[in-house]
Amino acid sequence: MDRLIYVAMAGAQATFEQQAVTSHNLANLGTTGYKAESVAYRSAPVQGPGLPTRTYAVATTTGADLASGSVQRTDRALDVAVQGDGFIAVQARDGSEAYTRDGSFDLDAEGQLQTRNGLPVLGDGGPIVIPPDSTVSIAKDGTISITTNGQSASNVTILGQIKLVNPGRDNIVKGPDGLFRTRNGTPADSDPDVTVVSGSIESSNVNAVSSMVDMINLARQFDLQMKLLQDADGNSQRATQLLATSG
Repeated sequence: MDRLIYVAMAGAQATFEQQAVTSHNLANLGTTGYKAESVAYRSAPVQGPGLPTRTYAVATTTGADLASGSVQRTDRALDVAVQGDGFIAVQARDGSEAYTRDGSFDLDAEGQLQTRNGLPVLGDGGPIVIPPDSTVSIAKDGTISITTNGQSASNVTILGQIKLVNPGRDNIVKGPDGLFRTRNGTPADSDPDVTVVSGSIESSNVNAVSSMVDMINLARQFDLQMKLLQDADGNSQRATQLLATSG
């Protein structure tokens, strides 16, 4: 009897966790550069005397779908979209180097280039600062150029270059803060083959229709597992009655 309870309980827990991941993806349907999260499970025997036939479902792989989202034109000077594979280097809250596909930038009060979440965008020499009263232009390779307002358009100053990296899909993991990092935590080298499209942003790669279908299927699975637990409870009650009658 308890084997049925173990199987149903473990399945219900895994389904509940999958529902949470799918709900999180749907909530980020409109988040710039968001990559849909995914999780996979495997069965694992419960350890202990007399329990080798009891099995739990445990998470084996928590990752992200790195497929590119659609590129949307904004014609905004501080918007860039990464073309193909690659990431934009930013400074995480803990001061470490991390990576994102969110190329919708802003300037803080000191002129520091940052993401909409307030994370500094990194160049090869550190955070990038834009002087006041400047018109910004971002080239295909991430080079940032400015012209001072009121001066000739030919008077161009190059401030630096956004650090663009491509550690490879097998060497990148998504953290709980939504940022990506290399598996060993070592900062990735700049990759000259990574390019961006200026005046554009990359939309979320979440497929709303597919996610809604997954939510429906997961809800049905959860109901089935709850039904198994109810059946186990009913069987236990009937077995107790039989034992009481025979005694």
